[in-house]
Amino acid sequence: MPDRLFLDIVDPWINWSWLSTHVPTILAALQEHLTLTLVALVGGLAISLPLGVAAHRWTTLRLPSLTTFGIFYTIPSISLFALLIPYTGLGAVTAEIPLIGYNVLILLRNILVGLDSVPPDVLDAADGMGYRPLARLIRIELPLALPAIFAGLRVATVSTIGIVTITAVIGLGGLGQLILKGLIESFHTPLVVATVLSIALALVADRGLAGVQRLAVPWSRES
Repeated sequence: MPDRLFLDIVDPWINWSWLSTHVPTILAALQEHLTLTLVALVGGLAISLPLGVAAHRWTTLRLPSLTTFGIFYTIPSISLFALLIPYTGLGAVTAEIPLIGYNVLILLRNILVGLDSVPPDVLDAADGMGYRPLARLIRIELPLALPAIFAGLRVATVSTIGIVTITAVIGLGGLGQLILKGLIESFHTPLVVATVLSIALALVADRGLAGVQRLAVPWSRES
């Protein structure tokens, strides 16, 4: 995004003239925000799902896994960026490492809760029907754990959409870049538009995942 993009604009909260001529800029920021969020969620799920299954199978892995990512979760994202920049530079890798790490803890906890909640008699019945461990996991355990997994995914999605804005400090951030530029240049329009879009994106994503959950797990009920 070019420097001093908004300095020649002086206006109240919404400058409709600026807004109408900067739609491509806003859409590009929204696209980047979505990309960073999706990569973080897919990466977090790719790590947490096998790790959660392994920690459920071998309980000795549970405490070390939760402790490691719990410690990671307590580190502020700004501090992580500062630690990573000398090694990974100013780019998407530096942004995604904290985002993925934060998601792993949220998803890992919910995967373990979901797998732990599968009734023992259901597992015994599956064993009695001749299910092998992998088939039992895929066809019995994971489907029954889906409500808890979806709950974690919804929390991770909303929190990631918010945290992505902070990556504006390293030149990314999607909508966060508009917010940062608006703050620096005391121009309200990009700040307000990006803030509203961030909130709307989080709401749409949460309700969308809730809809997918109702389709995938029709027997579940939202709390």
